[in-house]
Amino acid sequence: MKQKIRIGIVGYGNLGKGAELAINNQPDMELVAIFSRRKLNSTASGVPAVSVDDAAQYQDKIDVMLLCGGSATDLVNQGPQFATLFNTVDSFDTHAKIPQYFAAMDQAAKAAGKAVTISVGWDPGLFSLNRLLAGAVLPQGTDYTFWGKGVSQGHSDAIRRIPGVKDGKQYTIPKDEIITAVRAGQQVSATSQESHIRDCYIVAEQGADHSAIETAIKTMPNYFVGYETHVTFISEEEFAKNHSQIPHGGFVFRSGHTSQGTNHVLEFALRLDSNPEFTSSVLAAYARATFRLASHGFKGAATVFDIPYAWLSPKSGEELRKDLL
Repeated sequence: MKQKIRIGIVGYGNLGKGAELAINNQPDMELVAIFSRRKLNSTASGVPAVSVDDAAQYQDKIDVMLLCGGSATDLVNQGPQFATLFNTVDSFDTHAKIPQYFAAMDQAAKAAGKAVTISVGWDPGLFSLNRLLAGAVLPQGTDYTFWGKGVSQGHSDAIRRIPGVKDGKQYTIPKDEIITAVRAGQQVSATSQESHIRDCYIVAEQGADHSAIETAIKTMPNYFVGYETHVTFISEEEFAKNHSQIPHGGFVFRSGHTSQGTNHVLEFALRLDSNPEFTSSVLAAYARATFRLASHGFKGAATVFDIPYAWLSPKSGEELRKDLL
């Protein structure tokens, strides 16, 4: 029997727990260990919980390491560090800093002779692939990307830090009328701010000033200023009942033409019950591809643009041609 791809996970938050599920859904992978800065008494799958400080001891036991930390503070440090020890896959998603992060990962991986794939997920990731594909097919056209309806974890964290807020969640919602216009092939000039609503649900501390909280949210620069923002105050019971999940999704469109009056629209859509569980499932597929990259002697950093689709699948080329082509 062919040996399974041996996987490790760094980080045991929402994404790490999703990765644990994703690996156990893959027929040709086995989870070896979960690494965390926190002391974990156990893991859901029963694999060992190991301190990140001891990760180097697993170099010859793990084929690909999934890095499931956050982009802002975790991956910028952990990424290059782990790229000197393992083949890795991560979901670095700070779009403006991807070139800088790629350079750091490429340098670390090449020096260590490792293969690493960065910025894997649905955006960046699957949405990126669809933007590339559609732009190549329709060079005369315009891209449109919409996010939601879904929970923005960064914006939710921002509103929870406002004085008087006990708990809160923010949903990003694309405006239906703009999506309808794009889907119909109309040229739309709306900005990202004009195309989305930010919907906030707040559990306030007892005695907190609701008006002050709402003002603080709507005037928060880089998060809510410029957006149509709704703020709704609810009870803890309603919050627990209706806002405990982490759904997300979105749409990518390319609207273009091939001759005067001959127009086309390409659309890719996602509707996700759990953002971290889906994102980690994408990570798992790219772990297989990264293992194959390394097996072919590749050293350095890659993105979703550099990997053949066939390498994401456990099926052979013959099976793919028979079943899917």
